[in-house]
Amino acid sequence: MATPAVGAACLLARAAAPSAGPVPRRGPDQARPRRLGRLRRRCVAELNREGPAPRPVPPAQVTPRVLPGFLAPPSPEPTRAPASTPPPLPDASLGDVELESEGIAEESISSTVVSASEQDSENLVVKEQAQAKVTHNIVFVTGEASPYAKSGGLGDVCGSLPVALAARGHRVMVVMPRYLNGTNDKNYANAVYTAKHIRIPCFGGEHEVTFFQEYRNNVDWVFVDHPSYHRPGNLYGDKFGAFGDNQFRYTLLCYAACEAPLILELGGYIYGQNCMFVVNDWHASLVPVLLAAKYRPYGVYKDSRSILVIHNLAHQGVEPASTYPDLGLPPEWYGALEWVFPEWARRHALDKGEAVNLLKGAVVTVDRIVTVSKGYSWEVTTAEGGQGLDELLSSRKSVLNGIVNGIDINDWDPATDKYIPCHYSVDDLSGKAECKAALQKELGLPIRPDVPLIGFIGRLDYQKGIDLIKLIIPDLMREDIQFVMLGSGDPDFEAWMRSTESNFRDKFRGWVGFSVPVSHRITAGCDILLMPSRFEPCGLNQLYAMHYGTVPVVHGTGGLRDTVENFNPFGDKGEQGTGWAFAPLTTENMLWTLRTAVSTYREHKSSWEGLMKRGMTKDFTWDHAAEQYEQIFEWAFIDKPYVK
Repeated sequence: MATPAVGAACLLARAAAPSAGPVPRRGPDQARPRRLGRLRRRCVAELNREGPAPRPVPPAQVTPRVLPGFLAPPSPEPTRAPASTPPPLPDASLGDVELESEGIAEESISSTVVSASEQDSENLVVKEQAQAKVTHNIVFVTGEASPYAKSGGLGDVCGSLPVALAARGHRVMVVMPRYLNGTNDKNYANAVYTAKHIRIPCFGGEHEVTFFQEYRNNVDWVFVDHPSYHRPGNLYGDKFGAFGDNQFRYTLLCYAACEAPLILELGGYIYGQNCMFVVNDWHASLVPVLLAAKYRPYGVYKDSRSILVIHNLAHQGVEPASTYPDLGLPPEWYGALEWVFPEWARRHALDKGEAVNLLKGAVVTVDRIVTVSKGYSWEVTTAEGGQGLDELLSSRKSVLNGIVNGIDINDWDPATDKYIPCHYSVDDLSGKAECKAALQKELGLPIRPDVPLIGFIGRLDYQKGIDLIKLIIPDLMREDIQFVMLGSGDPDFEAWMRSTESNFRDKFRGWVGFSVPVSHRITAGCDILLMPSRFEPCGLNQLYAMHYGTVPVVHGTGGLRDTVENFNPFGDKGEQGTGWAFAPLTTENMLWTLRTAVSTYREHKSSWEGLMKRGMTKDFTWDHAAEQYEQIFEWAFIDKPYVK
């Protein structure tokens, strides 16, 4: 199938054609006094206006020449995309003022503190924030990001890590779909139409997408809009299963993400070609393939780099091999995405098992690979945890690293949490006992401060080890303990939770469903958090638990093994550890470890308090994770980008 003509050749052809617009395009060295004058007055207006902090000027002090992207139609006159910042002031009184040679200093804008109101305009509050040594233009590409759209940990990461990197001085864009399903439409209320659109050649035609944008927390949130993102259900499917056109939906996302830095003037400036693309899971995995196959051969993005972040290797974006021509890639790039199922995984004797694997394409073409914990970075290179990609990932072990996710302490902090009845901190733990009593009362359990309260929060499925919890509950209920579970998923496990609650009214509570406020109250009120996951790339609940002084008991796998340090009462420097990590994953091991934790809670109060405090003082903030990502960025720019 012939590949549609897209690339530098089209760009040159458009440039050579007579312009349909009334205003000819300026050369790169030609002055643009009026536009720069407006930009300067806009910055001055923002510095003197009440409201949120102004958008910082990008590192380049000279306005870059705005080139049309490969897929964007040429504009007769450069236009600035609407943004959430205040509009420019009228030009009538000032005329055409040119920008002085020294320009507007970046520090004069980014370090300015905007007063909250006219009454306290003299009270300036400066927050210390560590800054990166080298700053980059970073483009996150993801299928979800909190608070706009979220189905799991991926949404948490892509909603928090970009903010942390922006706070350290980077210019950050997040590109994701604009999901409109009737329930989360209000999340995009502040996103404005950019008046930019592109036509994407794929799946047997040209498909037009548009861009919306919101500037929030110093990050440019860019939303790709297309009718395929407007349908009832969740992000990836509905009650009947996954959407059949997910490959098409996220192919559009990847093409749009490659064009966004070239055509969107955000705050008056495009991001340009020297970008760091951070692609997340299979939804964004086509981005590095497109960079290598359709941009770098024409000299575009030759100085860019890409990083693949693997949040869950179990999902790889595998589709039949017959769909490859739909992706709009050159035929010679089929090998990068080629995937053959082993014989035991094929449907019938005549099935050749041929497929395309989007995540594999990213593993082949990216510059660096990051998993969401160090332990998981090793597990994905093993036959047990590699999900069929273990040999390929092992071959790229030199560029494979693991970085533990952070937690948003603005939402998860026992000293300020709006969902818990009493606040507390590592210096004053008295409020935790009150949270426990309030939780017992809310759940209808006997209010007994001396009884250890064990909690579980998560999906009710095989990965989370619910079947093992089900097996140990009869033995565990013989102990003097209380147990509470919050989650939804497998209907059989949901029914088991209800029946277990009716059998053990004074000891067990099962909350079927999910509630953010209840999850906060369980995290604060429980003494022990149980996480017997069969595999866990990172895990966030154990991080929340430790930050709230709740001691985790986890299966020693992936991120759980990385973050939970086994309790050792006889360490070189006294007692050490923040919880218990048991392995292998058996009912006997789990039951023995829980009994050990319960015994420590009852008989060694000082040791238990030490466990709580050591967990609460661990640094699991996003700023710590962002600093480690900066090191990956530095390594990525040392080597040349992937070129076939």
